[in-house]
Amino acid sequence: MSKVKLLVISDHALSHSGVAIQSKYLIEGLINTGKYEIIQLGAAKYHEDMMPKRINNFFTIIPCVGFGDKDIIRSLLASEKPDAMIIFTDARFFDHVFEMEDEIHEVCPVLWWHVWDNKPVPFFNSYAYNSVDAINCISQLTYELCKEICPEKTTYIPHAIKNNDYFSLEDKLVEKYKKSILKEKNDWFIGAWVNRNIRRKRPADVLKSWSIFLEKQYKEFGHNKSLLIMHTDPADPAGVNLLEVTKMLNLEKNVRFSSEILDNEALNLLYNISDFTLNISFSEGFGLSTLESLYTATPIITNLTGGLQSQVINLQTKELHGIAIKPQMTTISGTQDIPYLNEDYATVESIAESILEFYKIPEKDRKILGEKGQKYALEHFNMNKMIKEWDLSIEKTCKNWKQKTNKIRLEELWKTY
Repeated sequence: MSKVKLLVISDHALSHSGVAIQSKYLIEGLINTGKYEIIQLGAAKYHEDMMPKRINNFFTIIPCVGFGDKDIIRSLLASEKPDAMIIFTDARFFDHVFEMEDEIHEVCPVLWWHVWDNKPVPFFNSYAYNSVDAINCISQLTYELCKEICPEKTTYIPHAIKNNDYFSLEDKLVEKYKKSILKEKNDWFIGAWVNRNIRRKRPADVLKSWSIFLEKQYKEFGHNKSLLIMHTDPADPAGVNLLEVTKMLNLEKNVRFSSEILDNEALNLLYNISDFTLNISFSEGFGLSTLESLYTATPIITNLTGGLQSQVINLQTKELHGIAIKPQMTTISGTQDIPYLNEDYATVESIAESILEFYKIPEKDRKILGEKGQKYALEHFNMNKMIKEWDLSIEKTCKNWKQKTNKIRLEELWKTY
């Protein structure tokens, strides 16, 4: 039986962004079903090697600058004749795809793995939603928003992670690594923050919140044996000079930066040696680092916004998997392209108080909390479930497209003889 050919446009699957990692999981999972062959138009700002890379017999990556252009897509549609196209990232990167949707639909349907950061319902995205055949939503919030506009094509398929990439280590092994990595601070209270140093992630406010927490800790317990590990580039041109902020707040003893690119094994270790993982973004479509943390049984402390909500809270049972911080203020932001988007802000005082609240939880109860979070993550954000739902979505979308367009390919016609 011939395989279903997919053209996937997303971050280059061998790069290190969250979109790249998830696209790799999706591509590998679909190929492992035995039903698909995949060509990826691998996006990034720069590639050292722009030659197509054949990963295996069923997966080829064609590097491109940005997310390609109309000419590249026309060429691939003509040469490869894919059965379906999958696009995966923010809407603003795919205007060229939406503009040529009539050309694409002459060849195949389009599925979009989509996330939207926050309320209100983005009615201004209707032009994009109307240009695709299926919208598979990464977060519960995205699903709720999109089904207000186009319920007939909207499905909830959240991110998932391979549980052999992120998992909990044995206690003895964790203690060994703590002594090796943290030295004399191996028995300190450890927090992890794994994000890019950009405004939306509020990195300077993370440091300010940590400073306030340390003051509260010292006042109540007579010490501040706590260390925050920030896995980010403190000198990222798009962000804040975090080294200077650290100095200004006198946090050199209580903050450590990890700025090198880490593989899954090293990141898994970081979560395991940490007591909690923090994310206070004012808008967050999903939040991959918190899901990785849950997989390792490390509880999370998060702002209640976007996709973080369905990670820290089981929306069905209302059970918590850490500390949920209720925003104290919501503002409406926007640009000419995105006219309105809520930004949910928790104050640095409430964030510090939430960290202190978690610190006061006995270690045995933190462990139970982490195990419950891990169980929830493995069930709700499950890799096998994600691949199965994508497989069904592709099959359904291709079938509906053929019925709608009444198209029969020449090679299909010959099979009837």
